[in-house]
Amino acid sequence: MEKNKERKSGIKMEAPTEKCDDRNCPFHGSLKIHGRTFEGTVVSSRMNKTVTVSWQRLKYVRKYERSELKFTKIHAHNPPCINAQKGDKVVIMETRPLSKTKSCVVVQKIGRDVAAELKEQAMDESIREKRKEKKVEKESEEVEEVKVEEE
Repeated sequence: MEKNKERKSGIKMEAPTEKCDDRNCPFHGSLKIHGRTFEGTVVSSRMNKTVTVSWQRLKYVRKYERSELKFTKIHAHNPPCINAQKGDKVVIMETRPLSKTKSCVVVQKIGRDVAAELKEQAMDESIREKRKEKKVEKESEEVEEVKVEEE
């Protein structure tokens, strides 16, 4: 009698279509999920099976009678079946500590964060423009040096 590898995760979300062998996957592995649920944007996905998720919140400052904008950043486990990349909107849930900094896991990929993509494109364009300006300045300096040497 063969055991069914697919297990009930207890999450009220649809399981990803891809399969994975990750034991820390809440859908295909043995990781149990409990606690709070957060929704945010993936800021970095450079680490192996880990993403950095960020979201903003308002904190009221009584002294000034105003709210200030604060950002929260959390490291979360990124199972191969979900594979969230930079700029994706995701849902993460708390779990037992997986490492020194990870105690959350990505449960669902909602979509792309359009505002983050536009901001990133604008940053890339401004960086390219600055590089072009520096290149032009260097070339003009080299031309001036050559003219001085010829005289």
